[in-house]
Amino acid sequence: MMFHVLAFGGNLRCIGEITDSWFQAGVVLTSGVNSVFVLGYSGTIMVHLGWIGGVFGLVLATAISLYANMLVAKLHEFRGKRHIRYRDLAAEIYGRKAYYLTWALQYVNLFMINIGFLILGASSLKACYVLFVEEVTMKLPYFTAIAGFACILFAISTPNLSSLRVWLACSTILSLIYIVVASMLAANDGMNAPPRDYSIHGTTASKIFSIIGASSNLMFAFNTGMVPEIQATLRQPAVENMLKALYFQFTIGVVPMYAITFIGYWAYGASASTYLLSNVSGPVWVKAAANISAFLQSVIALHIFASPAYEYMDTKFKITGGAFELKSLTFRIVARGGYLVISSTVSALLPFLGDFESLTGALSTFPLTFILASHMYLVAKKSLLSSLQQSWLWLNVVFFSCMSIAATVAAIRLIVVDSKRYHVFADV
Repeated sequence: MMFHVLAFGGNLRCIGEITDSWFQAGVVLTSGVNSVFVLGYSGTIMVHLGWIGGVFGLVLATAISLYANMLVAKLHEFRGKRHIRYRDLAAEIYGRKAYYLTWALQYVNLFMINIGFLILGASSLKACYVLFVEEVTMKLPYFTAIAGFACILFAISTPNLSSLRVWLACSTILSLIYIVVASMLAANDGMNAPPRDYSIHGTTASKIFSIIGASSNLMFAFNTGMVPEIQATLRQPAVENMLKALYFQFTIGVVPMYAITFIGYWAYGASASTYLLSNVSGPVWVKAAANISAFLQSVIALHIFASPAYEYMDTKFKITGGAFELKSLTFRIVARGGYLVISSTVSALLPFLGDFESLTGALSTFPLTFILASHMYLVAKKSLLSSLQQSWLWLNVVFFSCMSIAATVAAIRLIVVDSKRYHVFADV
């Protein structure tokens, strides 16, 4: 879940030029799919769906997500011009009100993703701390504060996405470290472990809500609702190149994510954690390296997903000076620091990763990636579609609308239940 173009605040700023190849976009999309969130999918998806539901669900979610993103990609040059923002495309098809609705959905999506990165960053720091301290006294909220402070420092020192060129390469390397280490250590644990429990636990009602929540997590795993923004950097033919990038993302790109998700669940079964590196055993220095890599990757990735909010604030208040001019620096400290203090507080208050993934999927991923994409394509291409194709798109709109409502209810219920079980500022 990562992109390398920022097209939110008014000016289009790209990490790459508008002549990027499909392979560059595919690599960026693949990096996004394999962000630090992959360390949680064994616990947030497989534990609640089991082998049959989990494997079938991941494959189906891959196919559905590819199809939905292809619909959006094909609308990129609607009415003879390229649309570099999702909300611009929505406004072109529906009118100005849709612009603000799409804008709101995207920012909700990005804010919720940032919450997830802070929770994972804190979890990685705590897991590293536990490796070296026999008597554990520091709780998860303290590590959330440390992770938030690190993100503030990074946000202040990195004024815009154009400053991230080298950090994107670092992010890819860091991803490889924790994916390879977690997969190898989990596989070794699995080969030496007694038979595991793969059953789905809980009452019938709790199982139903957990399954709905995990289904929302499936969609969250593959989608950002940012296809037009990424496509804006591609050379012509932009549509064909974006389709190639999507094919790459949803074939080769998902292999690492599949591997770590299935290996983690195979190794630990129903006891798989929402942060897989908390489960694994092995040399302390290897686990420490993986945890530090996960923490650093979460800091970089959070900055990418928070950058639209930063850019909006910079544009709103006309901050155009140099990166280290007093006015610019002071504004970044206050504005970005304030944004991250709020995000860190929410993360520490309710540190339930799976629940936030479910809520993100319900509130923004379903509407942006599935409901809006299908309906926009239906409206834009209606005269070219057969009655069967129109019926299929309407079925998607209705089905995913129902799923969005159900997933929202399930996610809120899960957060309430977990809040009662663990209390706020829990050490989970």
